[in-house]
Amino acid sequence: MANLRWGILGTARINRRLIPAIRAARRSSLEAVASRDRARAEAFAREWEIPQAVEGYQRLLENPSIDAVYIPLPNSEHVKWTLAAIAAGKHVLCEKPLALDPAHVDQIATAARAAKICVEEGFMYRHEPLTARVLELVRSGALGAVRAIVSGFTYTRTGDNDVRLDPALGGGALWDIGCYPVTYARLIADRDPKMVFGSAHWTAGGIDEEFMGLLRFPGGATATIYAGFIAASRTWLEVLGSDGALTVPNPFRPGPLETLELERAGQVERIDVTGSPEIFVREVEHFEASVLDGAPPVVSLAESRGTAASLSALYASARDSTSGLRPVSP
Repeated sequence: MANLRWGILGTARINRRLIPAIRAARRSSLEAVASRDRARAEAFAREWEIPQAVEGYQRLLENPSIDAVYIPLPNSEHVKWTLAAIAAGKHVLCEKPLALDPAHVDQIATAARAAKICVEEGFMYRHEPLTARVLELVRSGALGAVRAIVSGFTYTRTGDNDVRLDPALGGGALWDIGCYPVTYARLIADRDPKMVFGSAHWTAGGIDEEFMGLLRFPGGATATIYAGFIAASRTWLEVLGSDGALTVPNPFRPGPLETLELERAGQVERIDVTGSPEIFVREVEHFEASVLDGAPPVVSLAESRGTAASLSALYASARDSTSGLRPVSP
């Protein structure tokens, strides 16, 4: 396989970030887009100059000229279409969250292993130099022992037809954007939390428009996370250690140049980190390496399973207002 021929399942807004990335990546080409509505597929294909417009996701999966698919569908559809893609022999980059239940990640992992198919959950920030530099500082002991992680992601969201506001489609702040601070906390702690606590403000429609969570890790480190649709757009991350503190700007959507602030003994060191000129390109190129070269994925299915377990435990805790800290099931 000389390069990776892509198809996209759906015409979601996030495609506007992935399409330029696929075209900028060194060994990828975008061949097709599918929609349940033929007119919508054709209009999208014309707008983005995509060679093939396909009516129906399964029909695209059956196309022998497609090697890999990107799945940006509503959260509730990720497992179904990831499994369908695996069955059709297509590699899968699926938008986060891959699944809402860890058992479903197990199902995907079993199918992918049997079919020798690459499946990866799409957390773009994991592929960026800023994340690598943060982990390098933490792992090197620059902060001492990590004691607390504080992180969040907010923006205002309105619109009755928005899938993120529909509980039947896996909507809500935790699944949409709370997954970012949760995955970053797990990454820094380098282990799964042993206990979590969640609290949410639920809308009349049944989704969490605001979510607050606490994760307690083995060894005593804690993480507090916040996600919401009712505050101005902002992301933040601070890592507090026994010997210092690290402030990370734009942790989930880093720009071409970011500056970390490392504070130790009352002194602040500013560390410049050069990032990607265009985000998402590294994610696509790392996926290329997994499929074409056999490189290990940046986000493994084992990690995705841990993410699903943590998120589902947080969600269950918030649903049960009488509960305290909730254990995370293995």
